[in-house]
Amino acid sequence: MAARLAAVGRFRYAAGLPGRRTKPIMTAGIRVYLASPLGFSEAGRHFYTTILVPHVRALGYEVLDPWTLTDARKIQAAQTMAYGPAKREAWRTLNLEMGATNRAAIDAAQAVVAVLDGTDVDSGTAAEIGYAFARGKLIVGYRGDFRLSADNEGSTVNLQVEYFIRASGGTVVERYEDLGPALDSLRSSGRPATRGKSAAPPAPARAGGRRRRVR
Repeated sequence: MAARLAAVGRFRYAAGLPGRRTKPIMTAGIRVYLASPLGFSEAGRHFYTTILVPHVRALGYEVLDPWTLTDARKIQAAQTMAYGPAKREAWRTLNLEMGATNRAAIDAAQAVVAVLDGTDVDSGTAAEIGYAFARGKLIVGYRGDFRLSADNEGSTVNLQVEYFIRASGGTVVERYEDLGPALDSLRSSGRPATRGKSAAPPAPARAGGRRRRVR
């Protein structure tokens, strides 16, 4: 577990180094928040950083990447503390900060792209989908995982998760290459970043086989 946490910390740190972020978060363009558990595994991090993030940026969208929004030095500091009450309290404090930072990023986005892979949708990703729907965001799901993951034959994933995606005006795609057409409505809809009270985008991180459809 410690080794895995250290790897996640290194991923967050490397992603936040100068030169790794090609654009600042504050832009007049269309912002897309990427919700996923991909940063937790080595294979997931590779796909995320070399395929998914560059692909969404190449479509012309500003990527709000939750894996790079929290100051990586704070994560590393908590990871290196000795096990005990002080470390647990440090993580509790940091967890609240990370959650609030991610919430603000969703508020600042016009859309959410959510990775739905796994035997069930990742709990954090599902929470972000629900919050994004409540805030009036377009949500597009990407499930490149061919395993069955649904309540019944009428769903692709958990029925409530899928409801939020489709009721937002979005869809679920099986190939990341299909994200472009699924997000096209953003360019003509004029969808605001927030519904209700506006929220400023968070500051950038600082250095230091095809699926079988179920019908």
